[in-house]
Amino acid sequence: MENDTPDLTETGLESETVFKGRLMHVKRDRVRLPNGGESTREYIVHPGAVVVVPVFDNGDLLLERQHRYPLHRDFIELPAGKIDPGEDDLTCAKRELEEETGYTAGEWREVTTIYPCIGYSDERLAFYLARGLEPGNHGRDHDEFLEILRVPFGEAMDWVRNGKICETKTVIGLFWLEKMQQQGW
Repeated sequence: MENDTPDLTETGLESETVFKGRLMHVKRDRVRLPNGGESTREYIVHPGAVVVVPVFDNGDLLLERQHRYPLHRDFIELPAGKIDPGEDDLTCAKRELEEETGYTAGEWREVTTIYPCIGYSDERLAFYLARGLEPGNHGRDHDEFLEILRVPFGEAMDWVRNGKICETKTVIGLFWLEKMQQQGW
């Protein structure tokens, strides 16, 4: 059987760094298009991040309230953080949960990996379910300020419905948790 799938691959010809920051870099590449023509692609290079869906034994969620400067407002979010160079995803998830919230988890399950901004970034988000939560001491960065919240799952889903939780990775994580609980995903 012949493959009728067209080749849509764009091939990099030249790449330049437009901006190199602490967290991300902006690149501009010249590419060869599938039809032989050329174009330019601008994108953000991101180290990737993990998102933790921490669930208490009774089903409550561990969430954070954090100010996000680009939008000049507070958001309610799942714990998450950038993957360090050479760090595997699960190690990062464990580190971020403890650093941000002070909690550790006895059980971990990989949930999914998504690519939130494919039109302009190579960022990927690896999601993990964390259970068997135990309180401890956080180790936040000097410039990181959070409020830790314990919220019943149903209330958190109401917050999604009414827009109180509107941050993408958190909405996705809560919807995945709902599917895991209701449909055994």
